[in-house]
Amino acid sequence: MNNQPIGFLDSGVGGLTVVKESLKQLPNETVYYVGDTKRCPYGSRPVEEIREFTWEMVEFLVKKGVKMIVIACNTATAVTLEEIKKTLKIPVIGVIIPGSIAALRVTQTQRIGVIGTEGTIHSGQYPKAILSKYKNANVFGLACPKFVPLVESGEYRSEKAREVVEETLKEMTEHNIDTLVMGCTHYPLLKPLIQDAMGESVTLVNPGSETVSEASMLLDYYEIPAEQNTDQMQHRFYTTGEVETFREISSSWLPLDDIHIEHIDLG
Repeated sequence: MNNQPIGFLDSGVGGLTVVKESLKQLPNETVYYVGDTKRCPYGSRPVEEIREFTWEMVEFLVKKGVKMIVIACNTATAVTLEEIKKTLKIPVIGVIIPGSIAALRVTQTQRIGVIGTEGTIHSGQYPKAILSKYKNANVFGLACPKFVPLVESGEYRSEKAREVVEETLKEMTEHNIDTLVMGCTHYPLLKPLIQDAMGESVTLVNPGSETVSEASMLLDYYEIPAEQNTDQMQHRFYTTGEVETFREISSSWLPLDDIHIEHIDLG
């Protein structure tokens, strides 16, 4: 048993969708979350900046004594996952492989769409992961750079958000897909709007759920799950941006009564 926290990191608030799954699937585990909201979004940044910023968050979490790190950001996963896994002595997982496996499990036509940031789509990591497991799949990618700012600003329930989502996804609707991977952890906050735009015949895949399932298996494999009903559990959330904006979004999304949030400076 190991009551050290699990560390989650993201470019902003999007990784909270993965944390929500963790609170559901791993209720005995303590969460330490870092959201780099000051420098969000990562999707249009140069690769070296993404690598630098991600490592800053990783080092922060390691100093906090986490027992595992979940890179709850598709862009950061695409750029840094392998080098971080090779460097750290604790388990590290990303969101792309779990999301790809989930898409292949639910698709009936093997026509799969992936939406994400410019960085995630241009990396080609989702097609690579999907085709490595089923070479006859058809994968269609679409960058949606306007989606993350809608979530980070708290406008993800607005009429403006609906208009942006519908306009952006018109191109994806032309590919006759039956499965769509929400390849950015911010996007589940837009899920109702994405579903409306794509139609009920398209199954939406949230990689966050699958990522936490993988984390659960790794906890058992390394024999480091937390004890049940530990009195020491206290989730902590850290943001490089404005605390109140972070609190508003996290309070509306997470099933927690008291959310401990601190502002931090990285770099």
